[in-house]
Amino acid sequence: MRNKIISYLLIFMFLFTIFIYVNDKKILDSKEEKIEKFQDRVAELEKEKEQLESENLNLNYFSLAENEEAISYFERSGINSKELALAIEDEIIGRNKAAEDNDLVPFAGMEGVMRVNKVKILNHKWIIADFTDGTYWGEILISYELDENKNLILNTEKSFLYPQD
Repeated sequence: MRNKIISYLLIFMFLFTIFIYVNDKKILDSKEEKIEKFQDRVAELEKEKEQLESENLNLNYFSLAENEEAISYFERSGINSKELALAIEDEIIGRNKAAEDNDLVPFAGMEGVMRVNKVKILNHKWIIADFTDGTYWGEILISYELDENKNLILNTEKSFLYPQD
């Protein structure tokens, strides 16, 4: 009787060991599959990140923040280009009045007042800005300079209004 119990226990332990091995193998394979998927996803995201960084570099090519010659131009005059950029944006957006068109926009608002929405400083001389009255919109090219007292002078050079469909 004792031999039968021991043999049943051994058979049970053997079957239990096989069950644990098979179950653990499935779990391990599942985890490895997940790891492979995550590694593939990481590689995919790294490739996308590199592509976006390259695209961002191309998009910021015409930008005061990335233009070493323009930054050097201001540094030679003792001007911090980052502070100047903020001052320029504040000045242009600050010309948006409650009941008047922005004086840099050469078009009168037809459905409201013309306001400058976005400003991009291209280099040490030019700015491009987007404007709208809520229905009509366009863009302006602004030249700027600092006089001998470091006062900002803005001049609208070119502008266009998108056609209404």
